Amino acid sequence: MPTRAIFYDTETTGMKSEKDNIIEIAAYDPLNDRSFERLVNPGRPIPPEATAIHHITNEMVSSAPSFHVIAQEFTQFCEGDVILIAHNNDAFDFHFLKAEFERAALTMPSWKFLDSLKWARRYRSDLPRHTLQFLREIYNIEANNAHRALDDVIVLYKVFMQMVDDLSINDVYALLNRPRELHHMPFGKHQGVPLKNLPKDYVKWLAGSGAFDKAENKELKMSLEKLGMLAK
Repeated sequence: MPTRAIFYDTETTGMKSEKDNIIEIAAYDPLNDRSFERLVNPGRPIPPEATAIHHITNEMVSSAPSFHVIAQEFTQFCEGDVILIAHNNDAFDFHFLKAEFERAALTMPSWKFLDSLKWARRYRSDLPRHTLQFLREIYNIEANNAHRALDDVIVLYKVFMQMVDDLSINDVYALLNRPRELHHMPFGKHQGVPLKNLPKDYVKWLAGSGAFDKAENKELKMSLEKLGMLAK
């Protein structure tokens, strides 16, 4: 079978994978027109501020299986030569998946991953924002129940197909993983500023915060090193 894309999304109890948990995971396999949607019992109360965003309550997950069970079902759904795609995957969803597999004492399959947010920022730099809902509006895709996993997955699939046009999933993966030199700050309070004009104390602060240790910032780190603004 050819490499196929599987679009996925997670809803969680919070923003930090090392202490928060997945409470819903959903995926869509467009090649086979199959969907996957499961609530997950995190074994702990869901904070009210999290429920306010995704509307998943403690009652809804009280009888749901643990991640250990869901992980095995999700692994079966994602069998074969696949690339898992999520919006903000590199900074969020991937880390939650990895942490949950580790907590369940399971080995996460050697899936390939692709971050559609990274693609949007790179190839739609003309846009002021790259959130999934903003991209949905740009591409005239109908509104949905935002922040529930499967609804976001279907929107992501539609947005992604518009963004990549007729490129194959393997071509998209290769392009996004090709290192490139940056010339402008891609995020933060100095977004858009030429890298050579960044304040030295800001670069020092980024380094001290661990920003350059994150996979999604490897190109920024490489570009600053090339300018001599960051020690190798």
